[in-house]
Amino acid sequence: MQSRIPRQSAGEQDVRRPDGPGLDTRFSEELASVVTGARRRAVRDGDRQIDTAHLLHSLLEYDPEARAVLGDGPQVARLLGYLVQRSIGYGLRWQSTVEDSGAVPVVSGVAGFSPLAAAAMEDACVRAARRGMDRACGVDLLAALVTDPQARAVEVLGRAAVEPRTVLARVENHFEPTT
Repeated sequence: MQSRIPRQSAGEQDVRRPDGPGLDTRFSEELASVVTGARRRAVRDGDRQIDTAHLLHSLLEYDPEARAVLGDGPQVARLLGYLVQRSIGYGLRWQSTVEDSGAVPVVSGVAGFSPLAAAAMEDACVRAARRGMDRACGVDLLAALVTDPQARAVEVLGRAAVEPRTVLARVENHFEPTT
């Protein structure tokens, strides 16, 4: 029986690591776990790059704060159902393609990420900095993932009847100071 996971050369394996300058130091511990989980998922799915759907899937698995922002249990369960189907169903058409809408500039120095995923990671750091934080958290990444309508994460959200603008509004409400 032949393995479903393609063999990779050492050079291909190195492509998966996000080696941007200080990239991991700009993430909270939880967000670093999300990136690690997304990397494992990409390898397991046979994808050459981490895309926004990998990041969304890992956010839902590893970050309870991001999960809470998305809403009630049935909605998260539906999202996870679509993300799990990625490797056996509709997501197969994504294999061997690069996630890139052309709407965002390519972020250099973030090897192993699709252009949209790299831009989302950068945007998460920018969002954290605007809040006066040194490190981005999962909710910052969640907001960044839903900003480009061509992102695979947005497609998955749409299939689960989750409106990206609603997610952004929930993120903004999440960070508003309570008085």
